Amino acid sequence: MHAVVFEDIVTAADRIACAVNKTPVLTSSALNALTGLDLHFKCENFQRVGAFKMRGAYNALSQFDADQKRHGVVTASSGNHAQAIACSARLLQMPATIVMPADAPVIKIAATKAYGAEVRFYDRYQENRESICDEIAAHSGMTIIPPFNHPHVIAGQGTVALEFMQEVPDLEVICAPLGGGGLLAGTAIAAKALQPDIRVIGCEPLAGNDGQQSFQKGEIVQIDTPKTIADGAQTQALGTLTFDIIRSLVTDVVAVDDPALIQAMQLYAERMKIWVEPTGCLGLGALVSGALQLPAGTRVGVIISGGNVDATRFLQLIQSLR
Repeated sequence: MHAVVFEDIVTAADRIACAVNKTPVLTSSALNALTGLDLHFKCENFQRVGAFKMRGAYNALSQFDADQKRHGVVTASSGNHAQAIACSARLLQMPATIVMPADAPVIKIAATKAYGAEVRFYDRYQENRESICDEIAAHSGMTIIPPFNHPHVIAGQGTVALEFMQEVPDLEVICAPLGGGGLLAGTAIAAKALQPDIRVIGCEPLAGNDGQQSFQKGEIVQIDTPKTIADGAQTQALGTLTFDIIRSLVTDVVAVDDPALIQAMQLYAERMKIWVEPTGCLGLGALVSGALQLPAGTRVGVIISGGNVDATRFLQLIQSLR
């Protein structure tokens, strides 16, 4: 049995209902025509803190005991998990310290600080963020909640697919962005429990395809920190918990290059009038680039994981296509 089961996701959905948004599912006739598919988009860019990470963070922190709440939480994140932990800690009235890369998007750093968390910067290419968290926890008594390799985090992220498939129950394929694997693992558990024959596809940046390599090799592959615009997926390796779930329940993992992500950003903005960060574009990027090829008319669910990209960076990326 996996570290997380479907019942954990159902329980998490009830636990976090007071703190998260039930995000919309949108469609686009223009994108259907472009891809030849029947697409449905679960828009976690409309989630609280602008990303699905709020689900796992609140599910984890809301289960702290009194002593854990008094000492608070520490985590490491490039931005969305950082904001989610900071926001959840504020709601639950506990201190939070976030270890963030110095080159994290400015909008994500500002939001994390605005929620009241203390931010500790590090060099993502030279320093180990887990070691920094361990050191902080040892001195402060804070509890570490990692961004993906934790059962409560995985269960919380699985509520995305639970909601999605309750609204669109006859999906044939569901695509989820892949970084450390929390969202994909939770998606696979929920989707397979509700519809055993559904195909679950992980989509990750080509420059950081450790998940694809791990999936194909059957063991966790670790890489150097990837250089990609998909900052939410700049992980070096899957977690032990997430890999176990992905290996047994996921159909395939595909890799998407950065130009395809920028194209998807532009399509979302022009065709659907929504603002999506590069990592959130991994699913559509896989479909429009041909990294993921499906039969015409396939009913596909695409999880848009977040929308936290500042306006200047968004415009720079779009203009780079010209």
